[in-house]
Amino acid sequence: MSDSKTLLLDCTLRDGGYYNNWDFDPELVRDYLQAMAAAGIDYVELGLRSFARHGFRGGYAYSRDAFLSSLPLVDSICYGVMVNASELVQHTDGARAAAGLLFAPAEHSPVGLVRIASHAHEFEAVLPACQWLMQQGYKVGINLMQIAEQADETIVRLAEAAQAFGLDVLYFADSMGSLAPADVRRIVGLLRQGWKGPLGIHAHDNRALAHANTLEAIDAGATWVDGTVLGMGRGPGNARIEYLALQRGSGNLSPLLQLVAQRFQPMQQRYGWGTNPYYYLTGLHGIHPTYVQEMLADSRYGNADLLVAIQALRSNGGKKYNPDTLEASRHFYLGEPHGEWAPQEQLAGREVLLLGSGEGVARHREAIEQYIRKARPVVLALNTQTDIAPDLIDLRAACHPLRLMADGAEHLRLPQPLITPAGMLPEDVRDSLDGKALLDFGLSIDKQGFGFHLRHCTLPTSLVAAYALAVAASGKAQRVLLAGFDGYPGEDPRNAEVNDVLELYQAHACAPELLAVTPTRYQVPCSSIYAL
Repeated sequence: MSDSKTLLLDCTLRDGGYYNNWDFDPELVRDYLQAMAAAGIDYVELGLRSFARHGFRGGYAYSRDAFLSSLPLVDSICYGVMVNASELVQHTDGARAAAGLLFAPAEHSPVGLVRIASHAHEFEAVLPACQWLMQQGYKVGINLMQIAEQADETIVRLAEAAQAFGLDVLYFADSMGSLAPADVRRIVGLLRQGWKGPLGIHAHDNRALAHANTLEAIDAGATWVDGTVLGMGRGPGNARIEYLALQRGSGNLSPLLQLVAQRFQPMQQRYGWGTNPYYYLTGLHGIHPTYVQEMLADSRYGNADLLVAIQALRSNGGKKYNPDTLEASRHFYLGEPHGEWAPQEQLAGREVLLLGSGEGVARHREAIEQYIRKARPVVLALNTQTDIAPDLIDLRAACHPLRLMADGAEHLRLPQPLITPAGMLPEDVRDSLDGKALLDFGLSIDKQGFGFHLRHCTLPTSLVAAYALAVAASGKAQRVLLAGFDGYPGEDPRNAEVNDVLELYQAHACAPELLAVTPTRYQVPCSSIYAL
């Protein structure tokens, strides 16, 4: 790394804010700014500059001049903020007017640098706002996001447009973390066909290549590079500013390294940023890493769910983040609810024993098996539950498409027929069950509650427990016993989710009686398998 040419920009307070809602501790910020100055960091991006949004976000989500002026800023650093191009170009008065609402002239602001994060389709529309900001005395740059998704000719054309407007710096961002060093060098070459000014890179660490890609960009001619403390940033994070500073070899790095050890390592343990196998897959397949960040924070997703969700997102709109896409990947049912199997054929007037996944089944196996042999209930196991003798299980139920794909091979080995919304599943899920005896019972999702029909049901959630309960109700079962519905320890939010489902179910006039027969944390009547 060249000492004389390469400029280091740290954007911890902006990119790291995705983990703590841009609400940083004032003492941490004071120590951070002093460490940045001591390390000789050239630019510090203090946060986002944006219009008001619903819900609470800390001061670094808006970075108003009055707020920034209250910070213990160090004179040796040039400070910047980032604006999302979408907020400018989608404003009713246009991008230039929107910039005027967000920024005063630079002489009245602690901000010296404005970077605009832009998708390719917004790039040229936001250039007039860039020109206005430069006229106000700011240094201005554009971050071209999702560079890996752009055609070569698009990259060259946008670089030429940037050159015509005379920006101070043009960045490209490896938004998906999918680039390798050879890709970085090729992109630098394409940008250089149209852009002759300072060039920068913002690298993501999905594939643990952020540092290597940054060094490759520098070797290829980039002179601005981004980093964050300990790589703190959305999803897998970024290149680590302490590594880039060590590479450059200038400044006093002791305060920065002390800050890493004392403040940022505990934060990383708390928030969990950094690459992992799931982020690696998003980088490999060009999936927006925010999907993984959301799933890792959601207790409903286990390891198998994560893997299958990534596979589903790979072919279903995963390149651009949309929270509705993630929720759809949890349901993923096709068309109006329909089915071919009527549960009444096997369940009408019968007692149904549901076997959940909790430890209660294995712990009380002998008593459960004795009861089955004595009372002859219809035994319905959820998913791949195998804690009792297989000849005592009559049926299985599974409806979550991600779980079905993850467990497909196991279902093929299990002998019981599988109740599932077969006719409503995507083709790849059905293919994973090819050769399995399926009882097609359809479903639809309606958060308002349950509905029980001859060959399909309505559920408030795609939880398999809700599906199995609806099968029993639609089948006009006489009573439903619950074994292995232990619940989750402590304050796990999944307990509340299941309790809400059980409350809706028990409130339905057509729902059969529920009785838990092994220990449970759920709010249902409970007896003992030993007392039946």
